[in-house]
Amino acid sequence: MTKQKHYKVIIIGSGAAGLTSALYASRANLEPLVIEGIQPGGQLTITTEVENFPGFPEGIQGPDLMGRMHKQVEKFGTEFLYGTVTKANLSKKPFELDVEGNILTCDALIIASGASAKLLGLESESRLMGHGVSACATCDGFFFTGKEIVVIGGGDSAMEEATFLTKFASKVTIIHRRDELRASAIMEERARKNPKIEFLWNKQITEFLGSAESGLNGVRLKDTKTGEESDFKCQGAFLAIGHVPNTEVFKGQLEVDKTGYILTKGKNTKTNITGVFAAGDVQDSVYRQAISAAGTGCMAALDAQHYLEELEFQNS
Repeated sequence: MTKQKHYKVIIIGSGAAGLTSALYASRANLEPLVIEGIQPGGQLTITTEVENFPGFPEGIQGPDLMGRMHKQVEKFGTEFLYGTVTKANLSKKPFELDVEGNILTCDALIIASGASAKLLGLESESRLMGHGVSACATCDGFFFTGKEIVVIGGGDSAMEEATFLTKFASKVTIIHRRDELRASAIMEERARKNPKIEFLWNKQITEFLGSAESGLNGVRLKDTKTGEESDFKCQGAFLAIGHVPNTEVFKGQLEVDKTGYILTKGKNTKTNITGVFAAGDVQDSVYRQAISAAGTGCMAALDAQHYLEELEFQNS
């Protein structure tokens, strides 16, 4: 262990939720610490053009948006620590976090650690992410207007995203590794009835074809029954195989739903542990947008501020 330090507020995560929390907390003179995690800036850093964040009529690059938010937060004195929380003890106060050997304590904790889109883990997927490959239909669908695209997955989220993408694409092909869907009957029926949607069964993607310069031009498929390989032409590919909330370190301490998303109380960001708040995608399995994450980040900072004021009053 290298050092121990105490803060009024620690914020875990540096995406839209975490940085907005930090903005409000720092302006309230709470001197927060933001633990940046393994992907500083969150999922927006792997998004190219962002056109649906208010205030940017010409659009803005995802990394640029997060860079601006970072500078804005720094201006008000937020401290940053690059690292990952490896252990958390929320059973005592102040709360205790182990960040790769550094022991940190805090009076209020805001968890904005986000959720990670499940990916296939292919090298070509990583190389073409943001260049024709996406994990967010509502973020990037508009850029594929008039194009032929594929959606990978067989659950409700895949059906929902495929249906949504037909508003833009000329054709959407759902690629599924089995010969039947996991989606609910109503979502499957909706997709099947859509004239723009087709299905490719028993197919697994082994490679995304194209380059960062020219964009995606197709996918390489392997038949899960025969092993036969073939190429399928498309200009966009959307992964819809689910998300995993980054809550593993709080397992057994915080109330979560069956998927692992942190449960918050009513219309606020309070968790089952007094003094611990959750914001952004770590507690939102429905909207998963930068602007909604920022909104809950603001709420969490205000909730934490009120909690600390109460704490101070009780101890005075």
